[in-house]
Amino acid sequence: MLLSKENLKPASEFALALVVADSLVAAAPCDIYASGGTPCVAAHSTTRSLYGSYGGPLYQVIREADWQSLNIFPVSIGGVANAAAQDSFCAGTTCLIDIIYDQSGHGNHLTQAPPGGFSGPAANGYDNLAIANSAPVHLQGQKVYGVYIEPGMGYRNNAAQGTATGDAGEGIYAIFDGTHYNDQCCFDYGNAETNSRDTGSGHMEAVYFGNCPFWGTGSGSGPWIMADLENGLFSGDNLWNNPGDQSISHRFVTAIVKGESNQWAIRGGDATSGSLSTFFSGPRPSGYNPMDKEGAIILGIGGDNSNGAQGTFYEGCMTSGYPSDSTENAVQADIVAARYST
Repeated sequence: MLLSKENLKPASEFALALVVADSLVAAAPCDIYASGGTPCVAAHSTTRSLYGSYGGPLYQVIREADWQSLNIFPVSIGGVANAAAQDSFCAGTTCLIDIIYDQSGHGNHLTQAPPGGFSGPAANGYDNLAIANSAPVHLQGQKVYGVYIEPGMGYRNNAAQGTATGDAGEGIYAIFDGTHYNDQCCFDYGNAETNSRDTGSGHMEAVYFGNCPFWGTGSGSGPWIMADLENGLFSGDNLWNNPGDQSISHRFVTAIVKGESNQWAIRGGDATSGSLSTFFSGPRPSGYNPMDKEGAIILGIGGDNSNGAQGTFYEGCMTSGYPSDSTENAVQADIVAARYST
């Protein structure tokens, strides 16, 4: 379902009371990144707060019946999303996710992806928006919703602030549904071109999840966590096959890509238990050092708006600087403690 900004009536605001459960708020992923010296510059989630002190809106839904909008907040400071508010607001009609708010304070919100080098699904080229209740899961025992992307859907911010550009270091993590993917380009979250077009190798650095075989591949038949660096999905320093990048079989996947000058890594694991594995860590592929990152943010699409892929996104962030493995290990422990389940 396409929803252009021209279709919308002014948004309605609904005040939601936030309950502070305790004066000492537990550390969340972006608190952990900050303590490691690599603070978040973008933090997106429709399932929970990514800072222990965050109580602002997580996302906005638009209902088709009257095009009115509602911001969905956490049920408490630093808590999980108030899915009950969405269910009540959207009863009897379809709601779409219109905005995924940036919790970092940089204003890097994700909205409907505009036309790009690869045209969008509608006459005006804009991508479709995700249906708000298509990916129900539980977090800490409470129902929440992910962002269920079908081919033709996508989100973007081409004017992001504070994200890595050029050869600057950054880290990216995302939680995906490990069972929802395909072999098309490109289900990404991360750093991309600011004009929605392919401007050359090394102008992107995003986490990819799926089993697209057109460029790099890992062991087995996939799906794999790979890096979209533009003009290729990379599973290691070899453009083609890198057996160390293992196929993923988890229902909930922690996927990580990070990079700095002539160094990058792919890490990942089960978002519900255990530790992270390092699938690759080493120098940049030939022709990708130095990098020319542009700093836009994408979700569910490639840098040129290639939107043939599918997947489900629950949460993710981008950092300033190259996070240490120990920082990411602590983030993984927090994710496991959040208790994603079906």
